[in-house]
Amino acid sequence: MLAQSDGTYQVSTKLNSELLRNYNSRHALPYERLDMHLGSCSTLYCSEAPPLGGAESALAPPRLSCESCLGRMEFAGRRALVTGAGKGIGRDTVKALRAAGAEVIALSRSPEDLESLSKECPGVETVCVDLGDWSATEAALHTTGPVDLLVNNAAVALLQPFLEVTEEAFDRSFAVNVKSALLVSQIVARRMIERGVPGAIVNVSSQASQRALQTHTVYCATKGALDSMTRMMALELGPHKIRVNAVNPTVVMTTMGRENWSDPEQAGRMLCRIPLGRFAEVEDVVNSILFLLSDKSSMITGSCLPVDGGFLAC
Repeated sequence: MLAQSDGTYQVSTKLNSELLRNYNSRHALPYERLDMHLGSCSTLYCSEAPPLGGAESALAPPRLSCESCLGRMEFAGRRALVTGAGKGIGRDTVKALRAAGAEVIALSRSPEDLESLSKECPGVETVCVDLGDWSATEAALHTTGPVDLLVNNAAVALLQPFLEVTEEAFDRSFAVNVKSALLVSQIVARRMIERGVPGAIVNVSSQASQRALQTHTVYCATKGALDSMTRMMALELGPHKIRVNAVNPTVVMTTMGRENWSDPEQAGRMLCRIPLGRFAEVEDVVNSILFLLSDKSSMITGSCLPVDGGFLAC
């Protein structure tokens, strides 16, 4: 196979029969089938390639459309649940998934945010619940129905110096940032397993999971816990064809992010540690989430993807 500039692979018609046999013996595919993929689209497993059959069909990953081969991600026929959907990353993730064809359930504790989201993005199902309340969350998710894709985005950032951390801030942070992701993921994953369907879960973590940041004691601890939980979820849910990954962004220019980092001196101290020299836009994070939810990342699980302009590389 020959690597293409877009990262896909093309089966060369010049490959001799011995190479074809060797390749297919390793992949348990009949060698006669390979050069049949050179049709209107030469990308292996494209939907415009000839149909697969027998053992080959069982081994093949989900087929892509030619439009998908060019980079578009489609979620038609999928149901997605997004927590922390009222503002920022969560809100834009809901809109992006809806635009890509998914049915979306949006969770937030703010009824005003959910109302405005419904007007902005018709067709979205909304659920108002405080995810820091375990019992209320269980009750709220009882009637949401099947879910194929989950984004655990809900989080709070209660910043206090280490010597001033309060029990209230500690408990609230872990309840929302860690316990809610655990509970929602358990509910969703159990239903996936009962239905016998594959799925994808993305936890929205942070660069703070891997670096010490001033006044971020509890926040760093919760995101470190979320990264560890991501890996454990991937390990235990993988046999059920449920992939679990995290995204770890730097400072993100949400409305709140712009307000909190508007001071040039404060922003400069962080920016000088980011090789790309800028903070993340919401779109940067949303695109990464959609990639990890999509079949384009079908071999990726247990990963924590930095969306940080190189911050964690330094």
